[in-house]
Parts: sequence; structure tokens; C-alpha cells
Amino acid sequence: MKETSNNGQYSLEKTLPPHPHLPKLEPPRGTRVSSEEATHQSSFTVDMMKLIRQSGNAISKRISILHENDDVSKNDLDESDVAEFEISGVKVLVKLKSEEEIRGRVAFFSRSNCRDSTAVRSFLRERGFDFSEINIDVYAHRERELVERTGSSQVPQIFFNEKHFGGLMALNWLRNSGEFDRRIKELLAEKCCGDAPAPVMYGFDEDEGGGVDEMMSFVRVLRQKLPIKDRLMKMKIVKNCFSGAEVVEILIHHLDCGRKQAVEIGKKLAKKHFIHHVFGENDFEDGNHYYRFLEHEPFISNCYNFRGSTNDMEPQDAVMVGQKLFKIMTAILESYSSEDHSRVDYMRINQSEEFRRYLNLAQDLQRLNLLELSTNEKLAFFLNLYNAMVIHALIRIGRSDGMIARRSFFTDFQYVVGGYSYSLNSIRNNILRGGHRQSYAFIKPFMRGGNTHHKLGHSKLNPLVHFGLCDGTKSSPVVRFFTPQGVEAELKQAAREFFRNGGIDVVLDKRVVHLSRIIKWYKEDFSEGKKLLKWIMSYVDANKAGLLTHLLGEDGGGSVHIVYQDYDWSINS
Repeated sequence: MKETSNNGQYSLEKTLPPHPHLPKLEPPRGTRVSSEEATHQSSFTVDMMKLIRQSGNAISKRISILHENDDVSKNDLDESDVAEFEISGVKVLVKLKSEEEIRGRVAFFSRSNCRDSTAVRSFLRERGFDFSEINIDVYAHRERELVERTGSSQVPQIFFNEKHFGGLMALNWLRNSGEFDRRIKELLAEKCCGDAPAPVMYGFDEDEGGGVDEMMSFVRVLRQKLPIKDRLMKMKIVKNCFSGAEVVEILIHHLDCGRKQAVEIGKKLAKKHFIHHVFGENDFEDGNHYYRFLEHEPFISNCYNFRGSTNDMEPQDAVMVGQKLFKIMTAILESYSSEDHSRVDYMRINQSEEFRRYLNLAQDLQRLNLLELSTNEKLAFFLNLYNAMVIHALIRIGRSDGMIARRSFFTDFQYVVGGYSYSLNSIRNNILRGGHRQSYAFIKPFMRGGNTHHKLGHSKLNPLVHFGLCDGTKSSPVVRFFTPQGVEAELKQAAREFFRNGGIDVVLDKRVVHLSRIIKWYKEDFSEGKKLLKWIMSYVDANKAGLLTHLLGEDGGGSVHIVYQDYDWSINS
């Protein structure tokens, strides 16, 4: 804090600390810093920043003079030439732009999970192009523009400035012909004009045609007139609640209807998750039964897809929302992760328009009817939701070291989905594992009477789900997203990739098999001993399968020792 004076009035000026990811100032090697110098180090930093700001205009003016100065001509310099000068002790190097430098813009239309779009993206990255990608699965309104420009909705379609170049076949032909560099210079020699496909704009949403829920006229009246207060029930203080009888009386007077009709309206409100019984004992009944609004639930403050008020729009079809979730998260993964998805750029995701749209989509989950989903749709939905929530959690709260911090990450970061709260732990254990408790669990599985967890949980354990869940760590499976129609095959592929990339190691001479610690944590979901190794043989390459066959064969001799690998909790960024 710094104190300043202005006409006899004093105010405090706050000096912001440097960003934690920036390197700290250090003295030259071999020098010693006195305590007085250390005390004024932050003051020096502020003064240095002022110097840089004050020099900014001078640098800009000096660069302009260089361009106008006949003595420093662009024609007299090759690509390696630079102009050098000093301003207030700051050394500045200015490299003049080459006439052949690319000044245009590359854009291409794509879809999520499209192999040809991935090939185009990889090629442009390898060649170092700055390009604008327009994913029509995320920006659906741009599909019409694509059809108008090309006559088809087929992707990928590449544009150099306003010129339509073609798709992957055209790109491969140009690359194989050896004419790629020359043609690119010709196509991108001029600056982009207004007729080129516009880059994606941040903060603009197209109207998807959703309307306010038909029950909102009743909800508004109840929110205004119900006596919401704390009550004593079963020797407990129940906060922010009201009785079923109070709901019925208000609806009777408001609609001038009979009691039976008012009760039916109350049941519809409960079914659409506007209200819930405080202990989850029934959907809605007349009388001395207590209920509360969704926005007053005790868990709501921990739900990161709740932004101060519930989503009062008509809930979308759960299958459609699941498809949107897959498409938008696949687009994020393809754009902001490494080719093999083992490293994720969380900072760029946080700044992206795709992630902003995902956060809006997450609000649509609040009153979703999850019971509409089939078995495979439900499996894919919760696998995708888990992996999306991990990305959101790492961006929003990060993750610290230590068991307590990890427990908080997996239990305290929650979404409200279908009217109830879901943490990462509850999705994994209550839904995907059907309520089974892991041997090394941080806490018992969360089960609240009356919610839909028990209705949505899988009755049969499927060990493959553990290879489809990414915890955002270097030792967990890589992040991926699943389709309902292919989820079983995709989980098997995820298991193969996990074991191929270090999930198993066989030391034949010592008769030792090193396995991921994930298998130890959820050993109830897998077989044990040699049965486990026989199961794993279906998901490893031929070399490791041969080693395991030798160890498990009758001629192998002796027992096989299973050792679990250390788990690397560092973030996969």
C-alpha cells in the first residue's frame, strides 16, 4: 500500500503484486542483497514498470522516424538486418518486415470429431500458420454461411482470405505437388478483406429458440406469496422451506380451482425440479410436508453451474443436451490440447469462446430430465460430464497438493444436474459404479434419500469406465469424450491406449508386473491376481501379451508379483 496526498486529502493507492507465474527478480550471481535492498525491491519493480510505460511513446515515435528515414531503407536490408537504438537505457531491436511476409488470413470450417478436420488442423499447426477455425458444431449459425460460400455443408473447407481453396484433398494435392509455399505466398500476399470468413467473436450467442418454462406463471406466484422460513421437523431445523398445504392454498386462491387440481400442479412443479421435499421422501403431497425451492437447497452454493438464480427456461431434451456437451467439449479438446490429448492448455481454454459457451450449456443441466436417457446415452453423458467438470474445476479452483486438498477437489466442486447435486466422486461412485464404495475412498459414497442417483446408477460394474475418466493428472487416462452409439468400443480403445502408454510394465526375469495405482484403488471392480492379468491381456499389445502369457503359463514356474506404480498428481498441462 502506498499513501499519496491530493490537495490535503490522503488516499491509499494499492500496488498490485506481480502475477505468480511470472519469474521473480533475482540479483546477479555472486552478489549479496542487503535487507534494505530487499525491502525496496517491490518499489524498484514499480519504478521499472513506470519507466517502461514512459518509454512506450518514445519507442513508437522512434520506430516511425526509422521508417521515414532515407538513411535506413528497407531496400538496403535483408531478412537478417535489424535497426538498433537505445532510449533511456533500454536497448531496442527492430526487425523490418519482409515484403514476402504473409499478411492474409487462413480460416477453415470444421466439425467436432472429424478426422479430415483434424488432419487440416495438424498440418496448419506444423507449418506455423495462425488460423481461424470455425467449428459449425459449436457455431451452428455459421453452417448457413458455409453452404452459401461452397454450395455444401461438407467439412473441412479452407479459405485463404476470401478465396475458397477447397478441402483436405486440395490441401494434400498442393502439398504433394511441391507448389505449396509459392501458392500460399500468392494467395496471402494481400491483407484480408471484408469478404473473408469472419473469425469467431467472443460473447455472442445465437438464439436457439428456447422459451420460458410453462410452469413459471405458478412459480412466480409461489415465490412471491409463500411464507418461506426455517421450521422444526424430526428434531431438526430445516431452513428456507414451506409446507405442501401452503402451496395448495395459494394455488387455489390464485387460480380459483379445486384442491385436487392444485395438488396436480404441485406434482408437476416437483417433477420439473422447481421444488423438492426437504428429505426427499415424496414428490409432492398436500398437508404438513415440507418443501423448498431448488435455489434454496443447502448444496446450491457449491454448484459451479449455478449463477445466482436457477435456469427457468423450458428444459431441453436430455439426448440433445448430451450431444451438445460432446460436440463442444470435443471442439475444446481438439483446439487446446496436444495431438495425443495428454497435455491440455487450461489457460487458453479459459479464454476461449468455446468454453464460455460450455458454461452456458452447463446451466441447462440444472433441471434436465435424466430419466429420458437410455443406458448407453446415460453412460456417455456422465463420462463426458465428469471430464468436462474436471476441466472446469482445474480452471476455476485449481488443485493443491495434499490428501485434504484432493478430497476437496473431488467432493466440493459440484454441479446441479436434474435437480440434484453431483460431485466428481458422486458421478464416479454413485452413477458409473452403481453406488459401490472403493477400498481407498476419501469419504463414503454420497447417497441422499429420494434423489435420482439410485435410479441412474449402473447396476453392473464395468471396470472400463476408469479408463474413460480423466482426473487432470499425468498418471490418469488422457481426457476424451464419448458418443452413445460407440461408448463401449470407445472405452475399450481407451483401455488399450492407457496400458500402451505406461499403465502396465512387465519385468520378466523378476516375474513382476507393474500396474497403475488406479486398479488398486478400485480393486473391487477388477479381478485379482492372475485373473486380473488375464483380463488385462485383452487390452495390451502383442509383446506384453506374450510376456504375460509366459508368466501365467504352466511352464512359467512360481508366482507373479503385482506392484502398483507411484501416482503422479501433477496437472496434465
